[in-house]
Amino acid sequence: MIELNERYDPEPRWPAAVAVIAVGGLYLALPPFLIIGPRWLFPAVVFALLVPTVITHRAGKHHLNKILGFTVTGLVTLGMIASVVLLIAALPAHKESPTQLLISAASLWATNILVFALWYWRLDAGGPHRRDSRVGHPDGAFLFPQMTMPDDSKAKAGQHTWSPNFLDYLFVAFNTSTAFSPTDVPVLARWGKVLMMLQSIISLTVLALLAARAVNIL
Repeated sequence: MIELNERYDPEPRWPAAVAVIAVGGLYLALPPFLIIGPRWLFPAVVFALLVPTVITHRAGKHHLNKILGFTVTGLVTLGMIASVVLLIAALPAHKESPTQLLISAASLWATNILVFALWYWRLDAGGPHRRDSRVGHPDGAFLFPQMTMPDDSKAKAGQHTWSPNFLDYLFVAFNTSTAFSPTDVPVLARWGKVLMMLQSIISLTVLALLAARAVNIL
C-alpha cells in the first residue's frame, strides 16, 4: 500500500524552473520599447522569486511553495501580456524595424508557450504536489491518451503508474500555439478551455498580425 505523499516516480520540478528562466532570457531579447523599466529588472525579480520556490519545495513546505509558484507564474504572465500590448501599441507609430519586429514576435510566441505550459502544469489535478500524492493520473483537466489505455496495455508499456509531467503540458501548450487546438489531448475542465482560448488569441495576434506585417515590410 502506498502512503500519501509517496509515489513510485515523483515528478521532477527542474523542467518548470528551466521554463521560468527561459522566459526571463526571452525577455532580455526584446527591444527596448517592449520593456518596462531597466532591462535587468524583470529577470532579476523572477529569479529572486524562483530561488525560494525551489528551496521551499526541497524543504517540504508545500503550501508556501504553492504560493510562491503561483506568484512566479503570475509575474511572467503579466510581463508577457505587457510586452504584447506594448508591441501592438508600437505598430501604428512604426517604432520597430522589421528585424526587431520579427525578433519580438518570435520571443513573445515562445514565451506564450512556456507561460501557459506553466499554468497547465500548476493547475491540472491540483498541481504537481497533489499529483505526487497519489499513484497514477486517473483524472484531471486534460484527457491524456495514457489515461484511456486499459490496465493490461499500460502494464505491457511499463506505465503502471503513469502521470503527466511538465513536458506533457509543454506539448499541449505548443500544440495550442501552433495548431490552435489541443490535438490528441482533449480538454475537460472549463478553466482549461478558457486558458487555451486565451493562449490561442495571443498566439494568433503575434503570428498572424505582427509576424506577417514584419515579413511584408522587409
